[in-house]
Amino acid sequence: MDLGLRGKVALVTGASRGIGFAVSMALAEEGAKVVVVARDGQRLQSAAESISAKAGVEVIPLTADLRRTCDTKRVVDSALKSAGRIDILVNNAGSSAGGSIAELTDEDWESSVSLKFMGYVRMCREVIPIMVKQGGGKVINIVGNDGVKPIHFEIAPSTANAADIAMTVALAEHYGYNNVTVNAVNPGPVLTDRWRELEARMARTLGVSAEEAHSRALRSIPLGRLCTPSDVANLVVFLASSKADFINGAVINIDGGQRKALLEGDHRASG
Repeated sequence: MDLGLRGKVALVTGASRGIGFAVSMALAEEGAKVVVVARDGQRLQSAAESISAKAGVEVIPLTADLRRTCDTKRVVDSALKSAGRIDILVNNAGSSAGGSIAELTDEDWESSVSLKFMGYVRMCREVIPIMVKQGGGKVINIVGNDGVKPIHFEIAPSTANAADIAMTVALAEHYGYNNVTVNAVNPGPVLTDRWRELEARMARTLGVSAEEAHSRALRSIPLGRLCTPSDVANLVVFLASSKADFINGAVINIDGGQRKALLEGDHRASG
């Protein structure tokens, strides 16, 4: 199936590893030119070279800290100068500290909001006007199912993600008239280094072993496994494609039907 991505320009944040790397690779394999953004310059350069070598397309690495407005402006200006246009924006940079409200400091909350929410705001503010001038574009916000399935030991991610979802739907209504679609993708637990950190924090908060925390995570997902970065990338590539031109303001969970109450203990139905 031709997804109509050949020759498109995609900007992907948080692209040096995990979901962002998988999304960048998938877009490149469909023929898109990809601008990859992350804070760690060395890791980002390695990721860009790996993607380019496998997909055979140009990959442009730009180092930036999206907690800073000046970095956001610089990276968007550089992407536009290097690639000539931006057809697809995938907001993925950012994570939030796990833990309960009693454990989290003001700094934890501020860090969560600054990157996971305001980082997305800053990128949308810079890129969407470019898409409007071009006659259209696609924005995909990688959010997380905490935003629609909150739980007490992931309260900061839940809050930041809920804000991202609200912004997504509002922007979709506003800019749909300009042929700019804005959608949110909500992964559940994804098999990445970041998930392992969250799982360890969950174990400490609940007072269980790391093995039990992992077992509970698996039991909470009816499909019996964690999401993979490639699972998420497949959905993002579709939303970025011409096949999804009428999808706007969607909030799509990709979590295997996770039931978060089961993270608290084993309450599986017996039949």
